[in-house]
Amino acid sequence: MAVQQNRVTRSRRNMRRSHDALVAANPNECSSCGELRRPHHVCPSCGHYDGREVIAQSTEVDLEDDAA
Repeated sequence: MAVQQNRVTRSRRNMRRSHDALVAANPNECSSCGELRRPHHVCPSCGHYDGREVIAQSTEVDLEDDAA
Protein backbone atom coordinates (compact mmCIF):
# COMPACT_ATOMS: atom_id res chain seq x y z
CA MET A 1 0.00 0.00 0.00
CA ALA A 2 1.33 3.43 -0.90
CA VAL A 3 2.16 5.69 2.02
CA GLN A 4 3.30 9.25 1.49
CA GLN A 5 6.75 10.26 2.74
CA ASN A 6 5.90 13.92 3.41
CA ARG A 7 2.73 15.97 3.64
CA VAL A 8 1.71 17.73 0.44
CA THR A 9 1.18 21.42 1.14
CA ARG A 10 -1.97 23.27 0.10
CA SER A 11 0.05 25.31 -2.35
CA ARG A 12 1.56 22.30 -4.12
CA ARG A 13 -1.79 20.48 -4.12
CA ASN A 14 -3.58 23.48 -5.65
CA MET A 15 -0.84 24.01 -8.23
CA ARG A 16 -1.29 20.39 -9.33
CA ARG A 17 -5.05 20.93 -9.64
CA SER A 18 -4.73 24.19 -11.59
CA HIS A 19 -5.24 22.42 -14.94
CA ASP A 20 -8.28 20.38 -13.83
CA ALA A 21 -10.85 23.16 -14.28
CA LEU A 22 -13.71 22.53 -16.70
CA VAL A 23 -13.87 24.74 -19.76
CA ALA A 24 -17.08 26.19 -21.15
CA ALA A 25 -18.57 24.67 -24.27
CA ASN A 26 -17.99 26.40 -27.59
CA PRO A 27 -21.36 26.19 -29.38
CA ASN A 28 -21.67 26.95 -33.08
CA GLU A 29 -24.70 28.13 -35.00
CA CYS A 30 -26.41 25.50 -37.13
CA SER A 31 -26.25 26.39 -40.82
CA SER A 32 -29.78 25.14 -41.54
CA CYS A 33 -31.90 26.16 -38.53
CA GLY A 34 -29.74 28.70 -36.69
CA GLU A 35 -29.90 26.94 -33.31
CA LEU A 36 -26.76 26.56 -31.21
CA ARG A 37 -25.16 23.11 -31.37
CA ARG A 38 -21.91 21.45 -30.31
CA PRO A 39 -19.11 21.46 -32.89
CA HIS A 40 -18.79 18.24 -34.95
CA HIS A 41 -22.15 16.94 -33.68
CA VAL A 42 -25.55 16.51 -35.30
CA CYS A 43 -27.91 19.41 -34.60
CA PRO A 44 -30.44 18.16 -32.01
CA SER A 45 -33.22 20.46 -33.20
CA CYS A 46 -33.19 19.80 -36.96
CA GLY A 47 -31.01 16.68 -37.42
CA HIS A 48 -28.59 18.24 -39.93
CA TYR A 49 -24.83 17.73 -40.06
CA ASP A 50 -22.44 19.26 -42.59
CA GLY A 51 -25.28 20.79 -44.61
CA ARG A 52 -27.31 17.60 -45.05
CA GLU A 53 -30.05 15.87 -43.08
CA VAL A 54 -28.63 12.92 -41.16
CA ILE A 55 -31.49 12.17 -38.76
CA ALA A 56 -35.06 12.48 -40.00
CA GLN A 57 -37.15 14.50 -37.56
CA SER A 58 -40.71 13.26 -37.14
CA THR A 59 -43.62 15.56 -36.47
CA GLU A 60 -45.08 15.56 -32.99
CA VAL A 61 -48.07 13.31 -32.50
CA ASP A 62 -50.87 14.16 -30.06
CA LEU A 63 -51.31 10.97 -28.03
CA GLU A 64 -54.81 11.86 -26.82
CA ASP A 65 -56.23 11.96 -30.36
CA ASP A 66 -54.56 8.69 -31.40
CA ALA A 67 -55.74 6.79 -28.31
CA ALA A 68 -59.41 7.61 -28.92
